[in-house]
Amino acid sequence: MSAKKKVIVITDGDASARAAAEKAAEKLNCFFIAESCGNPSPVTGDILIRHILRAEKEPVLVLFDDCGYAEEGPGEKALLTVCRHPDIEILGVLAVASQSFAHEWAKVHFSIERNGTLTEYGVDKDGIKDTEIGRIRGDTVYVLDELDLPLVIGIGDLGKMGGRDTAEKGAPVTSKALELILERSGFNGGKSSGFNKS
Repeated sequence: MSAKKKVIVITDGDASARAAAEKAAEKLNCFFIAESCGNPSPVTGDILIRHILRAEKEPVLVLFDDCGYAEEGPGEKALLTVCRHPDIEILGVLAVASQSFAHEWAKVHFSIERNGTLTEYGVDKDGIKDTEIGRIRGDTVYVLDELDLPLVIGIGDLGKMGGRDTAEKGAPVTSKALELILERSGFNGGKSSGFNKS
């Protein structure tokens, strides 16, 4: 039996997140699944699993988005389906902050600020350190605590963060966060994000 497909989960799916994640995937030699992008997520977990298992290289980046849906929305349902599949191994998650009206929280191992600094605190959507240690607020993070995930990194709004993470600038914050997941998982396919190590 073949080894499990290595996947990195990103809890955002709008146009800016897509552009940043796609740029980071290019820099770090990851496989990007465009079909997962949308606000909210446009396809089911079963469809995404088929795309993941057919991916030509690893790790595979998959975006999930609830578009502010309270509690378990379409993005999170797809996320649970993917994460629980026996042929998929989750290397880590980028838990993206938002000003969610649902006020959903999730635990994070640490966060990355918009200047690339790591912090034990959560961050807000602008990538600025928040007041809660080890927690982040977002609209597609409700189910993360239900899963046994090896690494969850809090991060601001992908492709934005006051203009510091745009695809045009190489999505440096997104890239560094993904690189940290690659390094800590022992996956050796990554390249440098361009940020200095913290």
